[in-house]
Amino acid sequence: MIQKPSILLVDDEMKITQVLAAYLQKGGYETEIAHDGRTALELFANKEFSLVVLDLMLPDICGEEICRNIRSKSRIPIIMLTAKSDELNLIQGLKLGADDYIIKPFSPRTVVAKIEAVLRRAKGDELVSVPITFGNGYLSIDFKNNLVKKEGDIVGLTPTEYKILKTMAKAPGRIFTRDQLIAFGLDDNFDGYDRSIDTYIKSIRSKIEPDRKSPIFILTVHGMGYKFASEYPFK
Repeated sequence: MIQKPSILLVDDEMKITQVLAAYLQKGGYETEIAHDGRTALELFANKEFSLVVLDLMLPDICGEEICRNIRSKSRIPIIMLTAKSDELNLIQGLKLGADDYIIKPFSPRTVVAKIEAVLRRAKGDELVSVPITFGNGYLSIDFKNNLVKKEGDIVGLTPTEYKILKTMAKAPGRIFTRDQLIAFGLDDNFDGYDRSIDTYIKSIRSKIEPDRKSPIFILTVHGMGYKFASEYPFK
């Protein structure tokens, strides 16, 4: 029997957790609910989950502290819920290892779609076995053979550049902090500084972008990091 993915929902607003749980259960997920940080950590310690949806603002323990606690034990995907006014806390949460975020108010369908996307990414490289194209074929990445082409021509990326590009291209639209690109995309023995990522990004852009000064694939998210675009200005 196939085990259903189990989602831990952490939010002090009962209505939010009830609605999300209903949507997720309808979609074939199991759910557990916590309305405070202590309960969330207790549930996490005693049950195996596939993903955590975590509100930043809780009555007892802040979401960043819970994220830090979970990350010290597990690489489980974490999606943070936040209000627009929580931008600084959100940035801190991403630096601590959150995988994605959703800004309130939101549609339950948006949350379910995010959960499905993050879980797909978490399954690993074996799911990406054929080249993926971007911008109507302008750029293609063969994840199986570690090959990048621009307008049909092979792009000469260094191993480090390829790892950074691959990490972002597998999650279009997701914002990566510099620390996350180092943690997810590079080897544990990487001895550069987080700002070294900026240099690599400039080099990658010079090789894959139609115009490196006006990039359409690798975008800067000011104050946060970088993301691989999910839409492109090609007809």
